[in-house]
Formats: sequence, structure tokens, C-alpha cells
Amino acid sequence: MTPTPSHPHAPGPHGAAPHAHGAQHGHDEHDGHGHAHPHDHGTAAAQDALATVLDLDAELFAGYLTSVTARVAGAAGDGITHVVDLGAGTGTGTFALLERFPGARVTAVDNSPEMLALIAESARAKGLDDRVSTLETDAGAGLGGIEGADLVWASASLHHVDDPAAALAGIRAALRPGGLLAVAEMDGMPHFLPEDAAPGRPGLEERCREALDGLHARQVPHLGADWAALLAGAGLTVEQEHVEPLEVRAPLPPSAGRYAYVVLDRIRGALDGVADPADLAALGVLLDGGPHDVRHRDDLVVRSTRRLWVARRPADEG
Repeated sequence: MTPTPSHPHAPGPHGAAPHAHGAQHGHDEHDGHGHAHPHDHGTAAAQDALATVLDLDAELFAGYLTSVTARVAGAAGDGITHVVDLGAGTGTGTFALLERFPGARVTAVDNSPEMLALIAESARAKGLDDRVSTLETDAGAGLGGIEGADLVWASASLHHVDDPAAALAGIRAALRPGGLLAVAEMDGMPHFLPEDAAPGRPGLEERCREALDGLHARQVPHLGADWAALLAGAGLTVEQEHVEPLEVRAPLPPSAGRYAYVVLDRIRGALDGVADPADLAALGVLLDGGPHDVRHRDDLVVRSTRRLWVARRPADEG
């Protein structure tokens, strides 16, 4: 449920991540979808790269996480005692939810034991281990052992499941009657580059995005799905839909260049053998440490669109 370093759109609204991670994510989440899929946990290097992407996304868009969890808390109301972070990734969402709901415990769910161990270690370091539990599973396989949850937070995770209807049925069963599901998604890879970023290759980023869209159509077919319809089909009542464009401009924090570098490097790997070799070479120039390297530029604009659906299990169900 955590996006892997080879997956270019993995940074989600801090779950996963966020793919979603959580969700992320998200991320059901194995490498069965191919090279560009976000869930390769096979090496320590892969885990480190993934953690870097998720943490940089969380740092750049921390304000969004604060506002979106406030929106969800407003819908959830008082008395929240059990929250599930589905596709928890590095735990950014888990700890934001603990802060937002001070009377609640959070179950962090992910298919990566390494990520869950990281969350457990962070919880101990923060003195919050009595409020955090972990569950290693795929979102598409149900949430065995969880029942009566007040809120399930699924950040950048659900678009990776093979069968959204089955996944939503499992989430619905884990919720108490009247409980909420918050689905947070993003619109693919963030935008970073000005039109003339790569000498002699105007429009480089848009062509890379088009090539990625082709990959995603085959490998992650539920990216960009109509979650309102899917939620309604699962017997959940959609109460909110919210779209928020995010943008970070100059003066840029140092993390913006690092974020662009890691994401674009993942994109280059995903498109190897797929995109125009000249475009891949131009992308390499932006990552080679030279004067055009994205880590040294002040003309980047980090843009991403985040979407949120809040849906409720009917309260009159037994």
C-alpha cells in the first residue's frame, strides 16, 4: 500500500501516499503491475527512496494535510476513538490523524512490514506507542480484525486495488454504522518544469506525462476513477467532494528541488524503453548535477491537484 520509488505519481496526500503508499496509495500493491508500479519493497535502497519521496511531499504540502484533516474532522464530529490509516507509508498521515483526533487510537495499515516498523519506531520515540497499532495487509484483501472503526483515511491508496468494489466492501464492513471513509487522491505526477527547462526540448514534461498516462491506463487503471460513483455503489453516502490545486513557487524551499529530482528520476526509470530516447536524454540533463539540474534551479513551480471524497456508512444499519 506504499508507493515504490519507481512509481512516478506515488506522492499522495500523505498516506502514501500519498500510495498513498497511504496510501497511499496505496497500494495494493505489489509489483505485479510492472516497472512503473509503486510498490517494490525489495531493497533497502528502494525503501529509503520511497521514504524520501513521501517525506518531501509531506514537507512541501504540510498546509494541505492540515486543512484536509480539519475538513474530515469537521465531517466526523465528536467522539472519534478509532481511526484507520489505509496505506500508511512513512506515517505522516498516521501522526497527523493522532494530532487531529487527540482522543483516538490509529491503526496504520500497509503491505510493507518495513514501513510499519518505521511507524512503530516513530510512535515509540514520540511517546505515542499506546495509541498506534499496525496491520500488514493489502487494502484489496479486506481489513481483517478491524471492526467498528469511526474513520478510515485512504490516502493515494485505493486507486491501486485490483477490484475497487471488493476493497470498498471490506472498508465498509470495518466501519461502524455512521462511520466515515475519506478517500484522498492526486491527479498523477506533480508538475515541476517551465516550458523551456530542457534546452532544445520544449514541452518535455507534458510529453513525459502523456507517456505516463499510457502506462497508467494499463498498469493502474483506477487512477482518476469516479470515486463518487464507486462509493455510492458500495452503499456509502457521499457527503463531500473537494478539489484543491496546490502550488509552490519561488522563493522555493530547498526541499522543492530535491522533491523534483527524486520524482523525475523515478519517471525516467518508469519510461525507460517507452518514451522518446531524446526526451529521456533531456530528462537526464535535468538530473546530472550540471547547471540545468532541478536541484539548482529557482524557476521550478511545484503543482499538484488533490481530490477528496468523504462518504458515510448509513447510521441505521445493524
